[in-house]
Amino acid sequence: MKTLYLELGMGAAGDMLAAALTELLDEPEAFIGWLNRLNIPGVSFKREIAEKCGIRGSRMSVLIHGVEEHDHDHSHEHGHAHSGLRDIEHIVRDHMDVPERVKEDILAVYGLIAEAESRAHGVSITDIHFHEVGTMDAVADITAVCMLMAEIAPDRVIASPVCVGNGFVRCAHGVLPVPAPATADILRGVPIYGGDTEGELCTPTGAALLKHFVTGFEAMPVMSVSKIGYGMGKRDFGKANCVRAFLGDTEEAAEVIYELSCNLDDMTGEQIGFAMERLFEAGALDVYTTPIGMKKSRPGVLLRAICREEARDGVLQAMLRHTSTLGVREQKMRRYALARETAAVETPYGVIRRKTARGYGVSRSKFEYDDLAEAARKSGESISETERELDIYR
Repeated sequence: MKTLYLELGMGAAGDMLAAALTELLDEPEAFIGWLNRLNIPGVSFKREIAEKCGIRGSRMSVLIHGVEEHDHDHSHEHGHAHSGLRDIEHIVRDHMDVPERVKEDILAVYGLIAEAESRAHGVSITDIHFHEVGTMDAVADITAVCMLMAEIAPDRVIASPVCVGNGFVRCAHGVLPVPAPATADILRGVPIYGGDTEGELCTPTGAALLKHFVTGFEAMPVMSVSKIGYGMGKRDFGKANCVRAFLGDTEEAAEVIYELSCNLDDMTGEQIGFAMERLFEAGALDVYTTPIGMKKSRPGVLLRAICREEARDGVLQAMLRHTSTLGVREQKMRRYALARETAAVETPYGVIRRKTARGYGVSRSKFEYDDLAEAARKSGESISETERELDIYR
C-alpha cells in the first residue's frame, strides 16, 4: 500500500507541509511552475533550498504581488484582508483552474477552520471572518498542499502525534495561549503534546490540513521508504525546524475476523430480529440474514454474525442462547477495510455528522442519514436539496 508518513516533531504549518511534499515529486520545479499558472489573484510561489541544523530541505514562499508579506510558519498570520467562507468559496470555485476534487479538498479544509473559529469565538459560521487564514497566501498554502496530495496520491496518510509548542502567541484577537483556541479545537481527538519549544508550532492552517488528510496519528509503521522530503520553517530553534515526509510501501492492513453462522427454520421474524439485536450487543461488527431452502422443503433463514476474535466467545454464546439452533459454524477470514472517522460539522442546519472513509486509493464521505432527514424536515426541503446545500462541508 502506498503510504505517506508525516513526522511532526516540530509541528506543522501550511508552507512547511507544502515544502516537504514538493520534495517527494520527481520534478518539483515543474510543479511550482504549474502552481504559478493557477488563477489565484496576485499570487506566485517560490521554492528555495534551506538548511536547518545541517539538514538540507525546501522552503516554500508565497508572494503577493511580488512581495512576501506574511510569516506563516509558527506564528499566527496577521493579514489585513479578512475573508468569509463565501469569499473563499468564490475564489476557489470561480478563479482556480484546478481539478474539482482539489477544489472540494480546499473547501473542506476551510470548513474545518470555519467550524473551529465559530466555536472558539462564539460567532455563527456564516459570519466567520478568517482573521488568521483569510489572506491570499493562506489560500495559496492550502491549495498547494491539496494539489500535492492529489499529485502524490497516497493510499493512506498517517502521521506522528503533533507537537504544538507552548507559551503564548499574538494574533488578531490579542495574546492567546498555545495552541491557539482554533488550533486546539481542530486538533480535538488528535494526539498532541507541548514539547519544550516556546512558540506556536502548529498553525490553524497546518492543523486543518492534517485533520482533513491524515487517517491515523501513530508511530511510524514498518514501511519500505522510497522518498524523503524535508519542509523547512522560517524560524530557527535549537532543533531542526522542519516537517519530514516519508513516502513508501506498507503491507495491506488486513485484520482477522470470524464469521459465525447457523440455519434456522422454526423461529418467527420477531424472534430472529430480537436475536440479531442481542448479537450486536455481544460485539458483532455486522449481523445479517439470507433466505435459504432447508430439508423437507422448508423455507429457512441463514443467520450470520461477523466479529473480531475478542468478541467471538460472547457472540457464540448469544447465538446459541437466543436462537433455536443446535450448532454454530465458524469461519476465519481476512478483512480489508477503509479507515473511517465521524466528525460533527456545524452547518446552517445545525450540527450534522459527516462520515469519511479513506484507503486503498479511495476517499469518500457522506452525511449521517438521520441528521440529513431531520434537517430536511425542519427546512421543508428534500434530502437531495439539503445534501447539495451541504456539499461545501463535505
